[in-house]
Amino acid sequence: MECIFCKIIKKEIPSNIVYEDDNIIAFKDINPQAPVHLLVVPKKHIPNLLEIEEKDSFLILEITRVIKELAKTYNIDDRGFRVVINTGDEGGQTVHHLHFHLLGGRFMTWPPG
Repeated sequence: MECIFCKIIKKEIPSNIVYEDDNIIAFKDINPQAPVHLLVVPKKHIPNLLEIEEKDSFLILEITRVIKELAKTYNIDDRGFRVVINTGDEGGQTVHHLHFHLLGGRFMTWPPG
């Protein structure tokens, strides 16, 4: 059974896409935790951070490039932002498709969770 992010990537489920190229898609989180809350997702289904294979390591560089671009687009690059990768159930991962949360537009507190 395909995950919800795979269905978004295939355009089977509508989403507010803010970036897309051959390997990466980014869209607004439906339950935002900050004024800017975007999900940056590789189009290839990788269940979580621990399952990235060496042949897919280029995706991490591409994702960081997209995050940098989106931070500038949403004017959070100068003020600061947070990038979160949840891994596994206890790590808070609710969709088992690797994704990066880009959060900004407010002061981030510590510790999270």
